[in-house]
Amino acid sequence: MPARVPVAAPFYSGDIRAQMDRYERGFTPPPGLPEIISGGIVPHAGWYYSGGTASRVYLSIKLRRSPRTFVIFGAVHGPGVSSFAVYPDGSWQTPLGEAKVDRALAEMFLEEIPDLLVPDTRAHTWEHSIEVQLPMIKYLFPDAMIVPVAAPPVEGAVKIGGRIGRLIAGMDAVVVGSSDLTHYGDDYGFAPAGYGEGARAWMRSNDMKIIRDALDMHEERIIPEAEADWNACGAGAMAAKSLGAARGILLEHTTSFDVHPEGEFRMAVGYAGIVF
Repeated sequence: MPARVPVAAPFYSGDIRAQMDRYERGFTPPPGLPEIISGGIVPHAGWYYSGGTASRVYLSIKLRRSPRTFVIFGAVHGPGVSSFAVYPDGSWQTPLGEAKVDRALAEMFLEEIPDLLVPDTRAHTWEHSIEVQLPMIKYLFPDAMIVPVAAPPVEGAVKIGGRIGRLIAGMDAVVVGSSDLTHYGDDYGFAPAGYGEGARAWMRSNDMKIIRDALDMHEERIIPEAEADWNACGAGAMAAKSLGAARGILLEHTTSFDVHPEGEFRMAVGYAGIVF
């Protein structure tokens, strides 16, 4: 199978190694980091805005382990993907070389959970939410393999996460869910609190509703919360994250406006980095 070709290279353009070196130098391990990390939640915007937040998750994982495989649940932004779709074989191109798909693990998922998972490379063709993770993974874990899973916000997401979590228990694998948070502003058709500092505070509070659900391991609340309050574009990926931890740890919560403020607050996208 030909390697999957990048479609979102501008999201992580520039010198990957220099950017990762900067993220590593700016990283301070948080207090209370668990000895065993089973996975995390990462944003997937352009690295300029959310790369620092995402890197904290991968750098935290690296402090504790070097997983053989990353199972990556990615948000679905486009139409036509109604089931959790596994990229079953081959590899994905990155600026640092190809990331190989863990074919054996992908086949295990498809064999053990045929009622909830489908093999479908087309679901990943134009989606960036997994792609933007791969240069970080390739840099920090050069020999790691991946199992990409497109994760729409559909009924069964929590069940899929639970069953995959049980299948990989004891394996050298972690699960990462890729989601950005509230998309606020006229460009997104969502500005219920108006503009200015009050709206900025409202947006952060809106993010925290779904962040708290993730931290408290209330996976069953995540998709309904996102539908009610428009505070995640990857609710399916968040809901399907690895189970087994008692609680998540929030490494960073920020927004695109925090990273690059321009005048009065009028629009932003929220980002969180969480480990479990």
